[in-house]
Amino acid sequence: MVGTKILAICQSGGEFNRNTDGSMTYVGGEAHALYIERNMPLQDFKKEISNLFRLKSDDFSIKYFLPRNKRTLITVSTDQDVGRMVDFHANSDTTDVYIMKDLSTDKSIKKAGRKRKNRSIVEFEPDLSPVEVTTDSGYSIEEFGHQRLSKDWSNLITGEGQAFDDARAFRDALQRFAVAKGFTYKFVKNDLSRVIAECPVEGCPWRIQAIKRPSKQDFVIKTLVKRHTCRSESGKVPKKWIANVIKNKLQETPDYKAKDIAVDLQRDYGIKLSYAQAWQGRSVAEKELRNSHQKSFAPLPWFCQRVMETNPGSITTITADEDLGSRLFIAFHASLGGFENGCRPLLFLDGVTLKANKHWKLLVANAVDGENDIFPVAISAVGSETRENWVWFLEQLKSALSIPRALTFVSNWKNGLDEEVLKTFENCHHILCTEELINEFKEQFDDSWSEEITNSLMEDIRKCMYACKVGEFNEYVDSIKAQSTELGEWVLSSQPERWSDAFFKGARSCHCSSNASELFNEWVLTTPNPTLLQIIDTIRCKMMEMMFTRRESSKSWSELLTPSTNRKVREEMEKARNLEVTCLSTNIFEVHDDPPNIVNLDDCECSCRRWQITGLLCVHAIAVFEQNDQNIYNFCSKYFTTESYRITYSLPINPIPDVGLIAAAEQNNFSEKGTAIVLRSSARQSKIRKINPRIAASRSVTCGKCKGYGHNKKTCKAAST
Repeated sequence: MVGTKILAICQSGGEFNRNTDGSMTYVGGEAHALYIERNMPLQDFKKEISNLFRLKSDDFSIKYFLPRNKRTLITVSTDQDVGRMVDFHANSDTTDVYIMKDLSTDKSIKKAGRKRKNRSIVEFEPDLSPVEVTTDSGYSIEEFGHQRLSKDWSNLITGEGQAFDDARAFRDALQRFAVAKGFTYKFVKNDLSRVIAECPVEGCPWRIQAIKRPSKQDFVIKTLVKRHTCRSESGKVPKKWIANVIKNKLQETPDYKAKDIAVDLQRDYGIKLSYAQAWQGRSVAEKELRNSHQKSFAPLPWFCQRVMETNPGSITTITADEDLGSRLFIAFHASLGGFENGCRPLLFLDGVTLKANKHWKLLVANAVDGENDIFPVAISAVGSETRENWVWFLEQLKSALSIPRALTFVSNWKNGLDEEVLKTFENCHHILCTEELINEFKEQFDDSWSEEITNSLMEDIRKCMYACKVGEFNEYVDSIKAQSTELGEWVLSSQPERWSDAFFKGARSCHCSSNASELFNEWVLTTPNPTLLQIIDTIRCKMMEMMFTRRESSKSWSELLTPSTNRKVREEMEKARNLEVTCLSTNIFEVHDDPPNIVNLDDCECSCRRWQITGLLCVHAIAVFEQNDQNIYNFCSKYFTTESYRITYSLPINPIPDVGLIAAAEQNNFSEKGTAIVLRSSARQSKIRKINPRIAASRSVTCGKCKGYGHNKKTCKAAST
């Protein structure tokens, strides 16, 4: 499981040094260690640091590096940032946290700053050392403790005879050198064996030429004319260079905004960018990342075809759209059969952000088995969690399910799910998940409330959620009102029918959350930096292992009900022995409890409503059956029986023997935008869609001679022309 606590090494008083590879190293200062929990408020975190380093909480900021990225510092500014930092380093023994003192609160610095000219523009001049950079407040970046990272770049190009590993390394060094020196250039020649660049200003003699040396297999500067006679355009920074600088952080933080890019580059590199420049650089980086991920999507048609061949009855759908991006949907035959024949009609809809690969989002539909464990039914990989993608996922899910029945859905009601679920699945029920309700509830808290009050309120809202009767619900709302009238009114106005058992018409069996994010991240984190294919195949392997393990474990069960359900029923039986039962009519009984409850055997109901809501006998119904010497197990929902559990896991997910060879498969068959691949087996013929004959070929290969599909030109039998 992903950890909820990390050991942070908090460091302050040192400075960052830039290494030759662009990474940073922190040197000097003092360090203290403390544990940080995922749900730790930022103010509590800053209070701990204030006590350790004797600083005021407003006088410093907190930063850290992402795993495998020592180039970009991430700022912790909200409670959510603290949680994300813990998530990012959940698999690390320790985490380095850097305390950056904000010198803007230092009066001496402010006084010194007023003596300077207030400016924020970086002026580049050819062949000069980088000029001093100042912030809008008038203090130099050096005064803020940030190092001008571009200072070291002015020495990346030294002169003729300097060698580089290859042409790419030379171009990268030249680009950084030009940024540090403040000039622009254009390529006259640019290939793998020779690179020639010159100043774009007519008449300026600056020129550089580098060639590949076959003898040493390196790239060496052959000619360098250092002198500039022009004055280059000030602040001209190539958008390609900006893209290279921010690409790693953009991959880790997809919502990296252009204004934040401009601030970071001025702070770290001493470069003033306009919003348009930052936006263009981000667009280039985003396009490059998207292209790299699209390439990882290319083998999936082949993979889906193999899924269909090895797991008949499974359903896979792939679409590619220029606006909506690439999307994949997979539902294994074993999962569909297990859900429809062995699981309760209850599905959890979750959007999962993968920590191992943040470019792709998983949209998943999970059920719960007779032991209340997660049972994955369908999985989709999309570029982002949007309303359009959720609509597409719901449509695929509805098409995949062959047995019509009234379903209950649990979700966060975001990205259009509050409306689209009921539009797609008629006569279904839709309830809000626990996490979203708790988050909405916490947003109403007063910061002045003590921990004891907030804990009491959290307990009351959970009781409101699981209250079976309106009277119980109102009782817990009154308890909330005793602490805060406004909060109690908020509970009543928050549409309790969408989250409380006392009003909800569907049957969620007391389940409000699936914890799908933790499960899938735990599965996928076993593969470092996975591609989409590796992500999907890793999930397939984990599901295959899960199906086998649970199927085998259930073979030793001898009770009619599953083990966990059997324990619950036995606990209720112990309580029922102390209850008195009065027969009111043939099949109607009164059970003397506090308060008394009426049990109707004809309708399988109890006035406490727990029997109807959970599907398991309540203590009052058990007391009635015990008095009448009836078998209580015959009145429990079939979904809690050992037989239904075994049916859930009766079908295996079969392995794909040649999945390791998929990287060698042809990858150029997925270039046609707007195509859709829908692969279904004969086991579900009633729902087969029309398949594009070009895409549904037995092999994803195009013949270069006859332009046919399913063979190459070496095996082509067409007559030569």
